Amino acid sequence: MPTIQLYNTLSRKKEIFQPLNENQLTFYSCGPTVYNYPHIGNLRAYVMNDLVKRTFLYNDYQVKHIINLTDVGHLTSDADDGEDKIEKAKLRENKTAWDIAAFYIKAFQDDCDLLNIITPTKYVRATDCIKEQLAVVKILDQKGYLYQTNDGLYLDTSKLKHYGLLAKLDIQGLKAGARIEQNPDKKNITDFAVWKFSPPNSHRDMEWDSPWGIGFPGWHLECSVISSLNLGQQFDLHSGGIEHIPVHHTNEIAQSEAAYGVIPAHYWLHINHLNLKSGKMAKSSGTFIRLQDLINKNIDPLAYRYYLLQTHYATAIVYTEEALLAAQTGFHNLQQRISTLTGKGKILPDYKNKFIELINNDFNSPQAMALVWEILKNDKLTDADKKTTILDFDQVLGLNLKKLKPLKIPQKIKLLATKRWQTKQNKNFTQADQLRQQIEIQGYLINDSADSYYIVKQ
Repeated sequence: MPTIQLYNTLSRKKEIFQPLNENQLTFYSCGPTVYNYPHIGNLRAYVMNDLVKRTFLYNDYQVKHIINLTDVGHLTSDADDGEDKIEKAKLRENKTAWDIAAFYIKAFQDDCDLLNIITPTKYVRATDCIKEQLAVVKILDQKGYLYQTNDGLYLDTSKLKHYGLLAKLDIQGLKAGARIEQNPDKKNITDFAVWKFSPPNSHRDMEWDSPWGIGFPGWHLECSVISSLNLGQQFDLHSGGIEHIPVHHTNEIAQSEAAYGVIPAHYWLHINHLNLKSGKMAKSSGTFIRLQDLINKNIDPLAYRYYLLQTHYATAIVYTEEALLAAQTGFHNLQQRISTLTGKGKILPDYKNKFIELINNDFNSPQAMALVWEILKNDKLTDADKKTTILDFDQVLGLNLKKLKPLKIPQKIKLLATKRWQTKQNKNFTQADQLRQQIEIQGYLINDSADSYYIVKQ
């Protein structure tokens, strides 16, 4: 089986992937908080997760992939203070918290479908495992890791020898408020809530009885519980956005170590942001772009996927509409080139080996895409072999190229194109340009390569 290398945030180096069980990948991805529409920056993470999963599938791994859906417990500070994002959204939209969550879960999943993202083995809502989360709170309490404040149960991070290992936190150097908002009742500024009490004299749509009082789980708890329930206390790979490193994933590791005695994942993969020129794209601030906004501008969702594949997952992207439109042009050119290729050929072994080498090297999608274009421009290859090889690669790239309908070029256009090529070869460039214009008037374009040309529809 080919070697897969990936950059492990935990070790800060690229490592050769060694699965816990041969030929199997157990994979957990942090899912969305479902209080608003996902924006295109959020969706970058799930396209990249999909690329990772497709790479393992291409390498003949069995993949078990779990994504959580945060429908309770994520507060506006990303830590332990502020309003619950779902509760805040219900006031904004005059719906129940349950209706808010259901609506935005569907919106997220619909966007994933439009981007040709393979559905995970299982989506799990945080509210579907409250009993199991309370059982872990009980374990942490019995082991002496928790203490109670006026607003919840907190984990004492000073009792964990390696707290902050993932983020390389300088615990002594942290100042109150520099990392997360400081609760004066907390023993340490890095302590975090595993169970929050409902505010006094109020009723939440999502709250449950517990031995410590009515409340709801802390945001970090769901991931430790959902991953262990579905993948085991230790699994292969955990992914998320880079924003999860300093707080969410650090705290997830802490409570899993405290409860189970192990770091949950062997490999941690983090996806960089897609930002606006003005700064971070964020649902909470309202400064975000939806996939539907792109569709409204006649941008194909798969052109957005193509745009994302042109940048390595660990590199930040500054989004501009101009760059996306250029990517859409490139994607449409790719579609048209593929649609003009006919015949059933063979997968070219040298190119396949090169593709595997590239994509298995920390999921290098930009170089993999460049290889696709190299194949298309190679006039020494047959059309049938080009098509068969690229469709094989598309199992990883996920651009849905196999569903393209063949482009039927009218015979009169083919004859004009042949005449135009011969005229050009004879260096009669004026007549060649005239023939090109005749072809364009009829809705087709000629693209020349070094030794040949191809026809596409405008």
